[in-house]
Amino acid sequence: MPDAIFDHPRLAAVYDPLDPDRSDLDAYAAIAVELGARRVLDVGCGTGTFAVLLAARGFEVTGVDPAAASLDVARAKPGAERVRWIHGVATDVPPQAADLATITGNAAQAIVEPQDWRATLGAVHAALRPGGHLVFETRDPARRAWLGWTEQETRQVAEIPGVGRVTQWHDLLDVSGPLVTFRTTVVFAADGQRLTSHSTLRFRERAEVEADLAAAGYVLREVRDAPDRPGKEFVFLAGRP
Repeated sequence: MPDAIFDHPRLAAVYDPLDPDRSDLDAYAAIAVELGARRVLDVGCGTGTFAVLLAARGFEVTGVDPAAASLDVARAKPGAERVRWIHGVATDVPPQAADLATITGNAAQAIVEPQDWRATLGAVHAALRPGGHLVFETRDPARRAWLGWTEQETRQVAEIPGVGRVTQWHDLLDVSGPLVTFRTTVVFAADGQRLTSHSTLRFRERAEVEADLAAAGYVLREVRDAPDRPGKEFVFLAGRP
C-alpha cells in the first residue's frame, strides 16, 4: 500500500510545492540523452514531474505508480497527455522494449520487502529491450541520513496558492537494521487539519545492490555519485545484456 504522503488526495496535491527543487532530475535526463534512449519507463513516477519533463523533450514515456492520488496530480499537469500512465507497480507493466528504466528519488528504497525488490528488478528487466538500461539511486547507509530526520532539521513552511500556509516536518521513529521508519506531519493553516504519513525505507549496502542486480540478470555498468547529494548516494547504471 502506498504511504499516505503519496496517496492521500490532500497530501498528494501539496507534494510538489513542498519539494519544489527537483534539480536532481537533471542528471537523469542527461543520462537518458547520454544512453541514446527514446523510450523510457519511469518506475515510481509519483506526481509525474520527471515523466512530464522527459515527454516535453521528445521522449516516449510510460509512468507507473501505485498511488492513485499522485497519478491524479500527474495527469493534471501540462503535457501529461504525452505520457502513458499506469496505476500499479513494475510487475503490472506490459512488455514494451524500453531503452531506459528509471527509479528516482527514494522510490527504490520504498520497496522494502526483498521479494518485492526482486520482483521489481525482474519486471523491469523484462520491460527493457536487450541492451537497455536501468538507472536508480539509493542512499549510502554509512552516511546515516536518518539522524537528521527531526522536526527541527526538516521543518518547512510554504505558502501555496489556493491552499494557504502549509507546514511539514519529519520525525524519526525507528531504526531496525536496514529499515528506517519515520513520520511525516503536514499541517494546513487554513482549517488547522493535521495529517500524518508513516514511511519505511530500506537502506541497502552497495554490495547488496550489486548482488541483487547480478541475480536479476543485469550487468553493472557504473556506480556514480548523486550530483544533488555528493558522497551520500549511489546511482546505479545497470544494463540488460
